[in-house]
Amino acid sequence: MANDTAKRLLARIRALREAHGLTQEAFAERADLSYKHYQQVEAGRKFDIRLSTLIKMADALGVTLRELVDFEIAPAAVAESAGKYATKSSGRKSVSTTSARRTAAKLK
Repeated sequence: MANDTAKRLLARIRALREAHGLTQEAFAERADLSYKHYQQVEAGRKFDIRLSTLIKMADALGVTLRELVDFEIAPAAVAESAGKYATKSSGRKSVSTTSARRTAAKLK
């Protein structure tokens, strides 16, 4: 991931996290990431983010992977649409995880 792109993505994730009113710790827990790992990611000390980590972050925000990485969509608009993609607690995969996996498969 290019340095500039990574910085833009991390700023976007932070803006979305804050729009949801989540602390770093709460977001990390929701995304099933260790708090220390997420802290390093958001601080920009880890630029090499795995696709699986981006999928977890998108799920935690209740958005699709495309919405997470599409810089043309304003973070506020993404945060407002998050209710459509909320994860279910039934143990089934969320809509955003399924969509993200399909997107990832198309990119291969």
